[in-house]
Amino acid sequence: MKCIFFLYVLVILCGHKGVLSVTPSYGERGSDLGIQVFQQVVRTKPLENVVLSPHGVASILGMLLPGAHGETRKQIINSLRYKKKGPYKMLRKLHKTLTSKSNQDAVMIANAMFSQKGFPMEEAFVATNKANFQCESRNLDFSNPSAAADQINEWVKNKTKGHIPSLIKADMLDSALTRLVAVNSIYFRGLWKSCFQPNNTKMRPFNGGDGEVYKVPMMSQLAIFNIGMATTPEGLKYRVIELPYHGNTVCMLIVVPYDENTPLSQVIPHISTATVQSWTKLMHMRKVRLLIPKFAADAEVDLKDPLSALGVTDIFSEDAADFFHLSADPVFVSKALQKAKVIVNEEGTKAAAATTAILMARSSPPWVTVDRPFLFLIRHHPTGTILFLGQINQP
Repeated sequence: MKCIFFLYVLVILCGHKGVLSVTPSYGERGSDLGIQVFQQVVRTKPLENVVLSPHGVASILGMLLPGAHGETRKQIINSLRYKKKGPYKMLRKLHKTLTSKSNQDAVMIANAMFSQKGFPMEEAFVATNKANFQCESRNLDFSNPSAAADQINEWVKNKTKGHIPSLIKADMLDSALTRLVAVNSIYFRGLWKSCFQPNNTKMRPFNGGDGEVYKVPMMSQLAIFNIGMATTPEGLKYRVIELPYHGNTVCMLIVVPYDENTPLSQVIPHISTATVQSWTKLMHMRKVRLLIPKFAADAEVDLKDPLSALGVTDIFSEDAADFFHLSADPVFVSKALQKAKVIVNEEGTKAAAATTAILMARSSPPWVTVDRPFLFLIRHHPTGTILFLGQINQP
């Protein structure tokens, strides 16, 4: 299967609780904040498809952090659970690891700061972001919002290989007050380690989150997968299935309630990086006939309300925002937006001989069918970073 994800995060600046692991990595710390943002969003959209990049949320705050001061900085540090002196060496290492060629599956992360011509940015702020995130810095003329939006959208289009042709609208930019637009984009392309053959894909029923039954193309394969059963603190059981990508450093995890009467919304509040870590002890390799839907989903998420609910409030306040280390000119965040898109299908490399051997086995393996609302996570194993997270109510 080929899987392509794109994600763009935009921040415009103008004139938690859960199970915590003992020593979470910096990838996990940032991902936990992103997961909490996702939990806030799905609470208001229980029956919709929602896609978000937890790592993208952490990245955009990580880019703003070197410019923040006082209480504003404290709120960002606390929300990400970073050490007070600044996590910059760790963030640099994390960025390098996530984008390493050794992943085999392509993870491309691009960051840019578009600033108003003549806007005085602190040199240390620009240098830190270049070092940590390979962040580009470009000057734009926001007094012409339409032309500025076109240039930002062109950058995004290039970085996402044309899949997201437009990120922002001209009316999001204030011709007199916009000083800086920070953008983070993530492009992921993974081939399944054990691919799905297109001729095995059949139309089958899927029980949508809205109670309707939909006929959807369901991919199918007989193979050995890592599968486990987990339980929420309230005693609700749910199944976890791991689908590795061919490089073995990134995998997709599918979470589906075991009892068909249990809504997905009762499982989601329980998810954190520590929960994900705990699944490894519960999972075992089993030969099954796995059926999962092909699906595509995209979503735009306004990050202001969920971040504010999680204690990151000052950055959005014209009076309280303190970005003293970003610029001598007072600025605040007027808009924080994330767009994500996911496409999951059978495409990929041809099946290897090992698959043929599995198909020859005599025993009749159990069927595991993902035919009702489910959660998916795209996780980078070495760092524990959650690159993408999504709730699918209707493929």
